Amino acid sequence: MSFKSDIEIAREAQKQPIQEIGAKLGIPSEHLLPYGHDKAKVGQDFINSLSDRPDGKLILVTAINPTPAGEGKTTTTVGLGDGLNRIGKKAAICIREASLGPCFGMKGGAAGGGYAQVVPMEEMNLHFTGDFHAITSAHNLLSAMIDNHIYWGNELAIDERRVTWRRVVDMNDRALRDIVTSLGGVSNGFPRQTGFDITVASEVMACLCLSRNLQDLQKRLGDIIVAYRRDKTPIYARDLKADGAMTVLLKDAMQPNLVQTLENNPAFVHGGPFANIAHGCNSVIATTTALKLADYVVTEAGFGADLGAEKFMDIKCRKAGLAPDCVVLVATVRAMKMNGGVAKADLAAEDVAAVQRGCANLGQHIANVKSFGVPVVVAINHFHGDTEAEIAAVQAYVAQQGSEAILCKHWAEGSAGTEALARRVAEIADSGAAQFAPLYPDEMPLFDKVERIAKSIYRADEVLADKKIRDQLREWEDQGYGNLPICMAKTQYSFSSDPNLRGAPKGHSLPIREVRLSAGAGFVVVICGEIMTMPGLPRVPSAEAIYLNDLGYIEGLF
Repeated sequence: MSFKSDIEIAREAQKQPIQEIGAKLGIPSEHLLPYGHDKAKVGQDFINSLSDRPDGKLILVTAINPTPAGEGKTTTTVGLGDGLNRIGKKAAICIREASLGPCFGMKGGAAGGGYAQVVPMEEMNLHFTGDFHAITSAHNLLSAMIDNHIYWGNELAIDERRVTWRRVVDMNDRALRDIVTSLGGVSNGFPRQTGFDITVASEVMACLCLSRNLQDLQKRLGDIIVAYRRDKTPIYARDLKADGAMTVLLKDAMQPNLVQTLENNPAFVHGGPFANIAHGCNSVIATTTALKLADYVVTEAGFGADLGAEKFMDIKCRKAGLAPDCVVLVATVRAMKMNGGVAKADLAAEDVAAVQRGCANLGQHIANVKSFGVPVVVAINHFHGDTEAEIAAVQAYVAQQGSEAILCKHWAEGSAGTEALARRVAEIADSGAAQFAPLYPDEMPLFDKVERIAKSIYRADEVLADKKIRDQLREWEDQGYGNLPICMAKTQYSFSSDPNLRGAPKGHSLPIREVRLSAGAGFVVVICGEIMTMPGLPRVPSAEAIYLNDLGYIEGLF
């Protein structure tokens, strides 16, 4: 059986002018700043005018730990949004923008798939409205101003050995992880060791995604700690007078982007911090704006629920005063089989026993999400080849966990394949059953917060952190940062820090390699195991298969 590729389906989309999409949410055309005919930014003045409106219901889509079999979290987010509109609800979608790193690397884009996509797919997965370029430029302006300040006499007495601000680029490039700058003599400055992170790991990205408006953004940018003096007192971006110019560069990027699904329903696509190394959620301003304009807002959090959903609850909801009304946990029969020990090459064969073994991963995610006080529904993202017995095995297991699993065929059928899920999710969201509470209180000591996440969410027995790391956390507490939430940087492939440990491992140790204070964003990054803040390309990157065909159309994006 042959299927159309995602890009072929996207190219055939019957798109409506973006003004018509805005009208569905009551956005007047004069408050849309169009980027072509099919995408636009929503003006800040209009957003400010919405403050007195009540909020709609917030639905989070998360997933099991990703496997090479594919889960389809964004596809399900889009499918559910379309499904809610199909059953007569006024719904909007909020997802993240795509990073060029995974687009040209291994993971692919971030626009959904099949008949549950956001369009224009090509532009969304490439330069879109330039937000990531603006974030990269603002970040690297600060980097340049640090080195320039040192070159011209170092009035702030920056200790060159304690410059913590690295540079960023929106590409997977392992060669830039650890570098030496300013070689070549006196005119080039003072040599020092530094490196690059990927743009989606930038604190500037996190600041933009957690800010409510430009004033909030400028304050957060000014609060970024970039270096320390010899007496270990911090140097802030505002000390270098960089916050104003950085905000100017981000002026347009701060405004949410409005696009549409294949079924012409509104979608906000804004911000894009990675979930394995940053907080993994779309922007607060997009989500809060959507909640004022729609009765139901479907958003997603990156990778598995151990990362994305935990950070959505403990960082985004805490910071923005949000509370989800329902969580949808995406799983596939294929992924259950892989968690049950089946090799990718053997996934086509029916194996109910492997499905049952692999469901332990799903069960731990269900329990974790419920621990936040929010009802959970499992969406089984249907793949051609799933058998009735395998689907029944997942549904039976989920029922034993006190939840329910609903088969979804949105990839092949669009909104017609998510009607049952949409009706159940709307019913739960409207019921008021959610009693949301974060995992830990603000006042808990930083290391205790790390342990709470490791033991409650990952099921680790212990956290391994040497004295230097513990002392650093205590020092930040003494400086007034003890009330910040924790942002775990950990492999997405496992509950543990070992990417090869599938299923639901218990009794493992969580090794902490490094901690970073993101004072502007407002969280402490805890780097676990071998996770990298600058990914590398795989042996055969997706870029090798991306090209322009004879008609000038892009091929190979997915």
